[in-house]
Formats: sequence, C-alpha cells, structure tokens
Amino acid sequence: MIFNATNKLINIFFLVILANLTVHAQQGWLQTNVGPEGKDLNTVFFLDSKRGWVGGDSGFLSRTDDGGRSWVQQTVGTKNPINDVYFRDKEDGCLIAGHSIFITHDSGARWTEARSFLPSEFDGASVELYSVRFPSKKRGWVVGSVSRADRVVESILAHTENGGETWVRQRVPSRAELIHIDFDNEKRGWIVGAGGTILKTVDGGLTWSSQVSGTSATIYHIDFRDDKKGWVVGERGLILRTSDGGDRWETVTPPVRSTLLSVQFVNDDDGWSVGRGGTILRTNDGGRSWIQQESTTKQNLYAVYINKKIGWAVGARGMILRYER
Repeated sequence: MIFNATNKLINIFFLVILANLTVHAQQGWLQTNVGPEGKDLNTVFFLDSKRGWVGGDSGFLSRTDDGGRSWVQQTVGTKNPINDVYFRDKEDGCLIAGHSIFITHDSGARWTEARSFLPSEFDGASVELYSVRFPSKKRGWVVGSVSRADRVVESILAHTENGGETWVRQRVPSRAELIHIDFDNEKRGWIVGAGGTILKTVDGGLTWSSQVSGTSATIYHIDFRDDKKGWVVGERGLILRTSDGGDRWETVTPPVRSTLLSVQFVNDDDGWSVGRGGTILRTNDGGRSWIQQESTTKQNLYAVYINKKIGWAVGARGMILRYER
C-alpha cells in the first residue's frame, strides 16, 4: 500500500512538471513563414487580436482574419518593398512602398496609388519612405529620406488633410534621414532618425522642433504611451526613455549590443523590442531594465506589434513569430 501510494505521488509529481514545461513552451515565440522565398517582411500591423497585415519585399502584402493562423495575399500593384502599413479602421488603410503611398477603403482588397515622389521632383535624387501614421481619420503623415548615389542629402516629411487622397511636402528642422513617426493624439507627435534625431510637434504637425537625444546613433523606432512616457531604440542596442515628453532622455543599459529596430509598449510597464540577429527584449518596469527572450531564430527581426495578449514579430525570409502572453 505504501509502495503504491509512493508511486502515485511520483507520477503526479512528474505530470505537474510536464504540464509546467508544456505551458512554458506554449508561452514562447512560435515561428511560421509567409511570402516569397527569401524575401524579408518589414512591417506588421494589427487592428485587434484577429485582423492584421504584414508587408515586405517586392510589394508583398498579406492579411489575416484569424490572429495569424492563416494568411491571404493581397495585390498592391508595386514591386517596391513595403516599409509600413497603417489602418485607421477596418476599411481605411495606408501603406508606403519605396517612393509611393497607397490607400485602400475596403480592408486592402484594392489599393490605389495616391502619391509618388519621383526623381524629377528632386533634381534626379531618389525618395524612400519608411513610416506612416494617422493621428486622426483625415490627417496623416509619412517620413523618409532623399538620396543621391546612395548618400542621404535631405529628409522628407509629407502630410495629408483628406485621408490620404492628396499629400503635401513640409519642411522640418533636420536634413537627416527620418525613419519613424509616432503620435499619441492629434496634437502631439515625434519623429526619429539618423544622427540621434528626435523631432516633436505639439500643434498637430504645423511646426516641428528638435529635442536633445544625447546620442549620435541612428534611432530606428519610437513609441509614446501619452504626453509624458516614451521610448526609442536604435543602433548597437540603443535604448532611451523619457518621462517628460522628451525634454530629457535617459540612456538605458541594454543586455545586448544588437541594433534594435522596433519597440512597443502595451501599458506603462510592459514593453518589447526586436532587432538584428533575432534579438527580442522585454521589460516589465517601464523600460528601466530589459531581459532577453528566446526567439528561436538568428534572423533579423524588423518590426514588432503587441496588443493586450498576443504579439507578432516579422523579419528576414518571410518569418513571422507569434507570442501569446
């Protein structure tokens, strides 16, 4: 009797351990691949836990309606790399591919080219657009750079007042390459880019002013939760955080020196960042400290999108990582 009871206890013990290991495995990043062979995915955007889009090289765009379990390719009509996708609601969206801006009014079933910045407008120089955001239904912004012979000679910022139908270029106090833009409401927004560039607007983009970042490294991504709390990531593991709207930026010591390309917070405490070499970092103290997560890949990760319970990261060779909290 004692022997049987002991065996039962041992069996229960191992079942508990096995269950814990299974739960732990399910909580990691799970990898799938979509898109053309060998092509990178550059951007990911989700409206909610079900509907989302990924975009990448050669004009590739794909949509999911079941949280990323299955994907359906959409036709954009471009062979340029899709660098960013943003939807204001379930129907109205905008994406940027190379030097062009496309809009849709039917969830991406049909895309129309709304604006193309041609070399003839820039004395033969080439435009590359990187980021798009709409702080309201009608008003939106795109940022990028102007290059001649692979050398950046000017920044580019353009805005729309009619939902993306027409776009007008606007001057800003920086000629550096502008890489990402973020708004926390209709008035306040930030732009980051090369040389430690951080620009801020408090009047809905009518004027922009420079902020002191304290670094000359390229900043690739910025995320603001409200008018005070924000984070940026960039070259060689650069992480900066602010609690006063960017008047002062604090340098955070990273656990790795990999270049970080994307960052997102779901609340004031919990945030993620991804980057080169399969790097995934997580914080639960507002970005004061970060720990490295196991990503199961050494391929570059270019973008991350996290909602309340599920996260996605995209990267090289059509890779999508899905994470369930």
